[in-house]
Amino acid sequence: MRTNGWRAGFLILLLLLVQLPGSARAQENLPPRLFLPLIAASSRCQANTGENYTAITVEPPPTDRPAAEHADLNLALRSYTPTDGFLGLVDYTGATDPLAPQLYGLFSDERTGQFTRLHRVYDWNWACNCRGGPLAYPPVTLAELATAPGELIRVPNSGYTIGGGYEVLVLYATPERITLKYTRNDNVVHGFTLHLEGVCIDPHLLALYQASNAAGRGNLPALRAGQAVGRAEDDTIGVAIRDSGTFLDPRSRKDWWRGR
Repeated sequence: MRTNGWRAGFLILLLLLVQLPGSARAQENLPPRLFLPLIAASSRCQANTGENYTAITVEPPPTDRPAAEHADLNLALRSYTPTDGFLGLVDYTGATDPLAPQLYGLFSDERTGQFTRLHRVYDWNWACNCRGGPLAYPPVTLAELATAPGELIRVPNSGYTIGGGYEVLVLYATPERITLKYTRNDNVVHGFTLHLEGVCIDPHLLALYQASNAAGRGNLPALRAGQAVGRAEDDTIGVAIRDSGTFLDPRSRKDWWRGR
C-alpha cells in the first residue's frame, strides 16, 4: 500500500511540473501542446478539387431571411424520411422541359445513377415556420446514389445559362451540403434547384460562399456545367431536385436521365 501511494504521489507531482510556468516548455517560450480530434483529417472529407471559383452579381432582391434559416435553401431544416420504392429509373407521363438538368452529369463518367435508398422530403409550413409531414407526391423526393468515397461531384449540365458561361448559383453551402440554382435569382421560385447531401464541399468554394453571404448576398458563387463542387463523403450522395419550388422525383427518366 505504501509503494502504491508513493507512485501515485510521484505521478501527481510530475503532472504539476508539466503545467508549471517554469517547466521546460515555458522556459523555451514554446506554445502549449493541443490535442485535437482528427475531424478535418478524415480521409472521407478531403474535399479539395483543384477548381477555381468566382462570385457574380445576383438578381435582386436577396433571400428574405438568413439562408441557414430558410427551409427552401437549407434542406437540413426540412430533412427527409426513408421510404420504399423502385431502386431505378421511373417512367412518368406528361410534359417535360428539354433543357432540364441531366443528373448523370453529377459524375465524371456520366453514368446512370445506381439508386441505393429512397426518401421523402418533409413539407414546410410557412405560417408557423415549422416542418410539416412528408410530401405525399411524388412518392420519392430525395434519392441516394452510389458513389466511391472521395469521388468528384460535378454540376449537371442543362440547356440554361445564367450568363458568362455559368450554369448555376450557389444559394447555400455547408461543409457537407450544397444548394444550386439554375437561374440568377436568390430563391427557388422559378427555375430548377438542386440539393446535394453528403458531399464534402471544396473549402475554397465554401469560403467564397461564406464571404458572399456575410457581405449581403449581392454576389454569390457561380459554377459552370461540369465544374466540381466537392467530393463524395461516403459511398452515397443524396439528391433532391425541384422545379419552381416543387420537389420532383429524382428517378424520372424523361426529366433527369434522358436517353438512359
